[in-house]
Amino acid sequence: MSVRPHVVVIGGGLAGLAAALDSADAGARVTLLERRNRLGGLTWSFEHGGLSVDNGQHVFLRCCEDYLSFLQRIGARGEVELPPRLDIPVVAPGSPPKVGRLRRSALPAPLQLAGSLLRYPHLSRRDRLGLGRAMLALRRLRLDDASLDDISFGDWLTSKGQSRAAIAAVWDLITVPTLNLPAAEASLSLGAMVFRTGLLEDPAAADIGWSRVPLGVLHGERAGRALTRAGVDVRLGTRIEFVRSDPTGGYTADGMHADAVVVALPHEEAAQVLPAGAVPHQERLAELGVSAIVDIHLIYDRPVTAWPLMAAVSSPVQWVFDRTSSSGLTSGQYLAVSISAADRLLTEPPQSLVRRIAGELCHLLPMSAEARLVDSLVTKERRATFRAAPGTASLRPGAHTSFPGLVVAGAWTDTGWPATMEGAVRSGRAAARAALGAMQTIPVTKEVA
Repeated sequence: MSVRPHVVVIGGGLAGLAAALDSADAGARVTLLERRNRLGGLTWSFEHGGLSVDNGQHVFLRCCEDYLSFLQRIGARGEVELPPRLDIPVVAPGSPPKVGRLRRSALPAPLQLAGSLLRYPHLSRRDRLGLGRAMLALRRLRLDDASLDDISFGDWLTSKGQSRAAIAAVWDLITVPTLNLPAAEASLSLGAMVFRTGLLEDPAAADIGWSRVPLGVLHGERAGRALTRAGVDVRLGTRIEFVRSDPTGGYTADGMHADAVVVALPHEEAAQVLPAGAVPHQERLAELGVSAIVDIHLIYDRPVTAWPLMAAVSSPVQWVFDRTSSSGLTSGQYLAVSISAADRLLTEPPQSLVRRIAGELCHLLPMSAEARLVDSLVTKERRATFRAAPGTASLRPGAHTSFPGLVVAGAWTDTGWPATMEGAVRSGRAAARAALGAMQTIPVTKEVA
């Protein structure tokens, strides 16, 4: 006879996967319920014209330690690329295009980017020199100061002498893809966190990595196998409408009994599934809002760039990724143009987006003007992340709820991070710790071995 606590995890995104694996590794009996017929949440892939297409381009930084640990746990650490040193081409349209680089040197933080910023061609000399003063001011901020969430990152940057050109060509280059909002609309609290953690403390922290395989393989398939090996009961195509306290102890999730439950759902869904009063401001979670990401996938008959990724300024193009190898394309080149904070693009027809973005790319990568576009498609994640605007920090709950053993997870919870893969994994691990800790003080269901 053995007694093992039963943990039910609702949601098979990165937060739920991390919570399920950590709970199983700690000895719990785990059931994972996912309403879709796949794992991976908002990081997934599909087939198009014989190619494997990711719904969006997801990158990570060297400082994403929990995410990298998660990849190691599921046996996928060798399937991502993490170059030894940050070196990103930043291109402005022109004839020829103007190319700068964000390149890390061997100097300690925060000096590792000083050389490339002083030579950065997309800013005036005055603006380049002014970057250092704002960086030093960021280092002096206390990230635990709640008042940082009262103002926008853009207003703060302006107060520190940053021009519109500097905000567009440097600050938004990082803010838009990490916060899914421009600095003008983002909370200073999260903006400061991103730059402090990524650029101002560890010189290697902002080195960018990406997957060499489709995201459906990297997260969905690899995590699915890891869950099976760990003995987790995975039930796909299972939607949970509510979680309630069980009079006999523990919880009931649509009829399934559990000693502890991890609700790893998007914030608006979690507000409906949780019992009333489970988390502070539960009735206001919808105010966290949503922010969209749109990707334009362009397949050319020949290679048009040797860069694995690049950023753009003074252009509607933001970031461009070479997905040729990961998609399975054997001739030509497949570029994915990723546009964050893209709510305004949601109503634009796909054909119009393809024409416009492919045309803009000709001014950044001239070889694309000579190539033939043989296929294209557009993917739109309307609810990609919560909206990291001022005033949202107080709406993000921690893992614990007012019900012992009932916990929440998701990149929208209070992880200290924006809505990133790292934030999702951190939330799942925190939820597992909270659930397992609660079960040390409450009775658990008996299981016959």
